[in-house]
Amino acid sequence: MRFSELLKRQLMSAELYSTSSEGVIKEIVEKISQQKRLKNLQYMTGKLLDRERQSSTGVGNGVAIPHTRLEDIQDVLFFVGVSKKGVQFHSVDNKPVHLIFLFVTPLTETATHLKILSRISQIIANPNLLNRLINSKDADELYQLLVVQRTEKESYISIPIEQVFAELGTSASGLEDSEASARLKEYGQNILRQTARTSLLRKFISNFTNLLALLMWFGSILAFLIDMHTIGWAIIVIIFINAFFSFWQEFRAEKAIEALRNLIPSYTRVIRNGTEKKIQSSEVVPGDIILLEEGDNIPADARLISAHELRVDNSVFSGESRPGYKSATMFEHTEEFVWTEMPNLAFAGTNVVSGTGSAVIIATGMTTEIGKIATLTQSVKEELSPLQKEINRLTKIIALVAFFLGVIFLLVGTYVAGLSLAASSIFALGIILGNVPEGLLPTVTLSLAVAVQRMSKRHVLIKKLSSVETLGSTSVICTDKTGTLTTNQISVRKVWLNNSLLRVSGSSYEPSGTFTTDSNPNQTIPSHYFTKTAFMNLAHISILCSTANLFPPSNDKRFWSISGDPTEAALLVMAEKAQYKISELRNKVPLLKRFPFESIRKRMSSIHRLPDGKIRAFVKGAPKEILALSSEIIMNDNSEAVTDKHKKELIYVIDSMATEGLRVLALAYKDLDNGVDLSTVTVEQIESNLTFVGITGMYDPPRPEVEHAIAECREAGIRVVMITGDYEITALSIARQVGIVNSENAKVITGATLGIISDLQLQKELQNEVVFARVNPEHKYRIVKNFKELGNIVAVTGDGVNDAPALKQADIGIAMGIRGTDVAKEASDMILSDDNFASIVAGIEEGRAVFDNIRKFVTYIFAHLVPEVIPFGLYVIFRIPLPITPLQILAIDLGTETLPALALGTERPEKNIMKKPPRSKKRSLIDQTVLFRGYAYLGLLNAVFVMLAYFWVLFRGGWQFGMRLENDNSTFTNPLHLEATTVVFAGIVVLQIANLLTTRSESRTVFQIGFFSNKLIFWGIGFALVFTLLLIYVPAFQKIFNTTGLGLKEWAVLLLFSGLMFTIEELRKLLWQKVGLFRHKPGKHAV
Repeated sequence: MRFSELLKRQLMSAELYSTSSEGVIKEIVEKISQQKRLKNLQYMTGKLLDRERQSSTGVGNGVAIPHTRLEDIQDVLFFVGVSKKGVQFHSVDNKPVHLIFLFVTPLTETATHLKILSRISQIIANPNLLNRLINSKDADELYQLLVVQRTEKESYISIPIEQVFAELGTSASGLEDSEASARLKEYGQNILRQTARTSLLRKFISNFTNLLALLMWFGSILAFLIDMHTIGWAIIVIIFINAFFSFWQEFRAEKAIEALRNLIPSYTRVIRNGTEKKIQSSEVVPGDIILLEEGDNIPADARLISAHELRVDNSVFSGESRPGYKSATMFEHTEEFVWTEMPNLAFAGTNVVSGTGSAVIIATGMTTEIGKIATLTQSVKEELSPLQKEINRLTKIIALVAFFLGVIFLLVGTYVAGLSLAASSIFALGIILGNVPEGLLPTVTLSLAVAVQRMSKRHVLIKKLSSVETLGSTSVICTDKTGTLTTNQISVRKVWLNNSLLRVSGSSYEPSGTFTTDSNPNQTIPSHYFTKTAFMNLAHISILCSTANLFPPSNDKRFWSISGDPTEAALLVMAEKAQYKISELRNKVPLLKRFPFESIRKRMSSIHRLPDGKIRAFVKGAPKEILALSSEIIMNDNSEAVTDKHKKELIYVIDSMATEGLRVLALAYKDLDNGVDLSTVTVEQIESNLTFVGITGMYDPPRPEVEHAIAECREAGIRVVMITGDYEITALSIARQVGIVNSENAKVITGATLGIISDLQLQKELQNEVVFARVNPEHKYRIVKNFKELGNIVAVTGDGVNDAPALKQADIGIAMGIRGTDVAKEASDMILSDDNFASIVAGIEEGRAVFDNIRKFVTYIFAHLVPEVIPFGLYVIFRIPLPITPLQILAIDLGTETLPALALGTERPEKNIMKKPPRSKKRSLIDQTVLFRGYAYLGLLNAVFVMLAYFWVLFRGGWQFGMRLENDNSTFTNPLHLEATTVVFAGIVVLQIANLLTTRSESRTVFQIGFFSNKLIFWGIGFALVFTLLLIYVPAFQKIFNTTGLGLKEWAVLLLFSGLMFTIEELRKLLWQKVGLFRHKPGKHAV
């Protein structure tokens, strides 16, 4: 729910006339009813008045917020009204009310209810805006003033815990057991429900009712009707094989919701009846008081009541690996937060890293934030991949063509050629079987499976076979920054200290590197520099004002590793590079008290006792905030007062570091009186009159291979767009470094801006170079959706629960294998086992090869369909002996063709494949090139050579036109007829060997790509020949397939024709290369 979505012009009024709270509530409900046609008008009015009698909703300053929750409404009702006269609401300041926000939410939407209260509180906290709202002349002005608030991000401010208790009908001592039971019935269990999905049985049965299957059922029935039972059963077996392969290709186990469920703990400690007890997490209800400690998973969304050193891993929502400190404080400031970033809220699916606390449950089950993500994830309709659409289109075309040709030739055979119904039926069956590539779906599936195995060696794990080709069609990649484009190993690169700029080498967590000055980068700073006052203070703050730890290589991890915040760990590494020992210093300078980092203060502090007995506070945080709180600064190892000149120079340093893509932190300290009472000292007392020590610039370097990978994408016409939660300056800097943006006019769009622009405006921005920063999951989902609406095939990377909807919305979702959550992995189509962007590019190359290979396969299949169909045409028109039998056609389609076709699917990407633009959605798998090359060119040549061999055998045996070789059209006993049909059968197989070799590339000869580069091709040829020889020379198979043994002369003729086919096609490629028909230009970028 977004607040801006609640604003409706027709549900606003600047002319409320009632002067009493009861009267104005009735008046507003009546106005809502006129627009929404409410059936429970009196009930709603009664509930609002009951709430008003409990305690006035007049909050002062001329504002009232009447509100309630009802069990029989589905959507939020929200009304804003202005009274010129004023309404008596018994407000806290006893002043009349002029501005009224009235809203009603569904009973179970407790968190939504609190969100609206928080958002309204944030709006009325602005005195200028409040005054303008009260003085609105009409509803239009009122509406425009509130709509303008969308210029800010969808933000919230804290509301008092007492108000939360009042809204939820609870207290610090918890609910009574009876009340909790009643609420469990009202709200339902605290579980994530899964929407109904198509059953596996229905999915399987659907594969028997598609057009291709129906056509083959028709062929099977026809075969049984004419007493050809062997062929009938063979076709049924084929139908089942196709069904199993299709089911395997299309079926995808939906485990996203199960993975989300696993984030919810089994048991939770609650306070009920004033005492602690342990209950199943599914029984937690809004209003329950829960107790938290280190290691606990949080069962539902909650508002903190107390917190002591409480740190929560919120990465499932933020995507950031850093645990955040939580506070129970009611913030009296005007700071604004995204709901999932509120410091005093905790959410289902997150876990407690350290500390303890208590909280009141504000939402359970599907109304939690993780529940809403689950709902959004399930609402994304599973779309067919481009390849699946193409295969469906292909089977429809082939099925219809085959059916109509079969019917036409059945009628022609019976009524024009004068054949018997049995003979015409055999003929029609042959036409149908000759046009239907029965092995299409199994071969495509197996080809994709081979590609999946090959891609796994390049760190790309495919979950869904059809995703392979989708990846190859990708025109836009929306990628994260941290860990995908960068190494996610933060290190300090620059330090401002003593009015000098230092450089620090080293890029991992290994504490090895050198310090140099910016003015003399070739001269290493001597070790005695690190013992000076300024650097000693810098190192002490880095080590002591920190909760991170650094670990050397071990048996489990062969490299240096960390625990805690990566930024804090980078400071530890810097200190160790200067020969400071972490554990030794922490033992010598014990911790007395810590004020954890809070996003409001943007800093953290820790108080320690120094070896000489003095008490000192160490502070680190956002540099401009630290500078503003500092009264002194260390310059040349001496302390002096901070001047405006200092501030100007330091702000320049800070901005310069940020522009370079560095994450900037400032460090300071303050000496305290030895008699300070640490139990009562406040953070405001500690973080004031600081001594400014230095500034550190930390860098998460781009992976070394990323720049080349992005350059490859550009050449391939693929656009890469960065979508990150990082700050604008840092995001743009990294985008420039790796080549995502090159233009000086590249724009950074923040989540705040996305919250106010329309889809049309967003699509306009997407056509230019742009980087997205500070975005949330909803924004990411929207970006993907609009890229798709512009006609792009979109790939998206993600690693957190928050990314699941975007991963599902994308044409291909890519999860991170190392740092990705189970939910992201389940929602994705593929997983990068090394979290590396370059692996995506490798996957695209393989995906493009899959599309090309399927086109090669289709061309290869079409080339043998023509010589299977033409003999039947000649049989009808010229009354020649039947050249090939339906069972021989099945033997070719499902026997000799299987392994060779699969071999084509394993061809490696051609050298120029990443220099071509992405395949347009308009470009079909079967276009004019495939049709002409397969049917009209190779297929016709095949048919000509096959029929030449056929007639050569007949004429050599003494046959003449009009001579009958069999007593009827369904028997095959004449030796000459058997030899002729066998030559046609063997001829198609042998000529397909030439086709197999030549279709390995459309533009390059087999010698240019490497004659023996694909060994499976030759296994396929060997299999086809052995299979053919078995059917020709084994007596048992001769009787079934109506074949007979051939002599050397017949084989020599067939091999001669095959050699001619091969030579003609290879010479054609050389000729076309010479005239430059296959010189590809670099791809044009998608929009």
